[in-house]
Amino acid sequence: MIREHEEKGRPVSCLINNPFIPWVSDVAESLGIPSAMLWVQSCASFSAYYHFFHNLVPFPSENDPEIDVQLPFMPLLKYDEIPSFLHPSTPYPSLRRAILGQLKNLTKPFCILMDTFEELEHEIVEHMSKICRPIKTVGPLFKELETQATSSNETIRVDFLTVDNCAEFLDSKAEGTVVYISFGSVVYLTQEQVDEIAYGLLSSRVSFLWVLKPPGPETGRLPHVLPEGFMEKVGDKGKIVQWSPQEEVLAHRSTACFVTHCGWNSTMETLASGVPVVAFPQWGDQVTDAKFLVDVFKVGIRLCRGAAEGSIVPREEVERCLREATDGGPKAAEMKENALKWKKAAAEAVADSYRNMKDFVDEIVRTRASRDQSTKA
Repeated sequence: MIREHEEKGRPVSCLINNPFIPWVSDVAESLGIPSAMLWVQSCASFSAYYHFFHNLVPFPSENDPEIDVQLPFMPLLKYDEIPSFLHPSTPYPSLRRAILGQLKNLTKPFCILMDTFEELEHEIVEHMSKICRPIKTVGPLFKELETQATSSNETIRVDFLTVDNCAEFLDSKAEGTVVYISFGSVVYLTQEQVDEIAYGLLSSRVSFLWVLKPPGPETGRLPHVLPEGFMEKVGDKGKIVQWSPQEEVLAHRSTACFVTHCGWNSTMETLASGVPVVAFPQWGDQVTDAKFLVDVFKVGIRLCRGAAEGSIVPREEVERCLREATDGGPKAAEMKENALKWKKAAAEAVADSYRNMKDFVDEIVRTRASRDQSTKA
């Protein structure tokens, strides 16, 4: 494909890959093309993978599976707060191999583009740039510069499913009263856990918008079923959808908090929207993101510790967390205040991220021009 573009006068000047396809760096090197890696998780997670790969600090092992991990410029991570693919008990060793394959190839990309922003992870970004490769922060990636957003009528969406209309329901609710629940595109809870969440919602009496996506046909799983009479008891306080326009939901005035699996995209979107979270991580970097949302960014409360915990969160705990996040008490007020602080920081970071991306493109253009001149000579 790259050679075909070259022959047609549209030469590829740079290859960018994400950490799950490390062989792209090999292709770029074999063709003499500059490459970069787009890291789609936090810099904290990147640091964990880097230190694990280079054996710089002790990590949980088969012989000692419950040791804590201390990484530079980060809080102490418990054994179940490191990215779970690095834990010896992970059921996804292939994903660990893929990501570590990129770490092995990290001398090939000339820089790392990272979906984070300076104020959010300043010390970690600075440290990793010194010991690893130059890092250009380009997040929050989903945010547009205001000048572009206001001058364009086109919205680019990339959704796994058809988006349901949520605006009418949200518009009908008072400001800061709706609990938004979504566990992303991959996490699929057990039926038992869905039941406990449903009963917790009933007991808490909060208004809610709940994304219950259908299982992929390739999974062989059965669709979730809500308890008998659930929606009749809920009435107009709740709405179930298969997929939502998440950015719009989080930005809506009626959204009070986000019950989330803590994937990095959702983490960035909720921070940039100023919405507190109820953290429900499962695996991968989600458990690390949950740690930072709750203990570092201080915008959330923890509902569970991850799938490795091997337990079902009971309805009583669901109810307690929902009430604590929405009751207007000291904890809810503190979370909201911190969330709004990060919203402001994220908005201010967009211009810097665009500059970083422009600098990256300019560098590619210069490299291409230099390469062309050498070829002519």
